[in-house]
Amino acid sequence: MSATPSPEHVRIPTHLSAAELHQALDELDAKIRTLQNRAHATTSNSQHTYHEHIAALETKRAGLAAQLKDAPAAQTPPSDSDRSTWDEIWRGIENLRNDLRNII
Repeated sequence: MSATPSPEHVRIPTHLSAAELHQALDELDAKIRTLQNRAHATTSNSQHTYHEHIAALETKRAGLAAQLKDAPAAQTPPSDSDRSTWDEIWRGIENLRNDLRNII
């Protein structure tokens, strides 16, 4: 398992467009919610790093949100076909993740 980065050492990408920043923020929100649910589901006093991971992701999210404020507005919003393609990819990834959880 990889080490959980501390909030002070989180790298925030600087080359993302406004649309990519929105997508990254949505993905981070989903990851944070998942980790919060896992942290709530674990027994108290158990050894886990969910809270540290959540803090690191929230730091990264804050950095991306700050970049989004400074980013120029996107010329054109993503088309419906682009959104549906990304939604389909996301659903496929989530299905694979759930299948792997069920196998383990």
